Amino acid sequence: MHSKFVPWMLAISLLLSMMNCNAMEATPSKENHIQNHPPSVAADHVDHPQLVFFTFKDLHPGNIIPIYQLAINPSTSPRFLPREIADLIPFSLSKLPFILDVFGWPRDSPEAKTIETTLKQCETPPLKGETKYCATSLESMLSFVHKTFGTMKYKPLSTQQAVAQSGNYLQNYTVLEAPRRVYAPKMIACHTTRYPYLVYICHYFVGDNQVFKVKLRSEETGSEMEAVATCHMDTSEWSPDQPFLKAYGIKPGTIPVCHFFPTDNVVWVGIISGDQGSPQI
Repeated sequence: MHSKFVPWMLAISLLLSMMNCNAMEATPSKENHIQNHPPSVAADHVDHPQLVFFTFKDLHPGNIIPIYQLAINPSTSPRFLPREIADLIPFSLSKLPFILDVFGWPRDSPEAKTIETTLKQCETPPLKGETKYCATSLESMLSFVHKTFGTMKYKPLSTQQAVAQSGNYLQNYTVLEAPRRVYAPKMIACHTTRYPYLVYICHYFVGDNQVFKVKLRSEETGSEMEAVATCHMDTSEWSPDQPFLKAYGIKPGTIPVCHFFPTDNVVWVGIISGDQGSPQI
């Protein structure tokens, strides 16, 4: 056997071993692993636009917001592969048949459709003013973040929950306090997407995008959390067919559009020295 195939065999063997381990932890069978992992904001905005996006005025204390899949059970989430392994596995729509062969999924299976959708999302050209990158390893995500921020200091933010939360993916949450804005000269949003191993769709937009920390309480479980939200203040470049705008008959550029980040998403923000955030709204 030619030596160049050895790394591939080792990578595939390790990958399948990790997948079987994760599937045993999270789901009864490997076939359900991808489907049982809840979709991210990036992956699910078409099916549930009114449960993912909301308007700036909705963030006032006492308001109840229905939010889809905000709190993610980490046991159901896939894991990053080491970069040296991830870099050996094709991540391209043109290699879809090979990828499906690696995991043993038929071309007409639900898992194949999920993988194809994620690859299409990653290969779709970015919007005007957007820089997009799909990170297949922790190291590749950090490289993209560092390159984007350059010499600017930065830090990660994520939605925090006091205790592990159970319950439905769709829950009503009450806004407990006035949101606190995190002043950031630049931000990068990284959303998980459905794939056999952990992949983040990261993007950076040029323009006015504001980040907030919002204290919420689940009306189903009573648990509280500090959620991270972003509001896109200028949507003039958005398509009129964007699901949220279309669902509510909103014209691009007329109002800010916001969304929360689930607990398994990461927001990277540039640091302004001494800023602790200030109440808004």
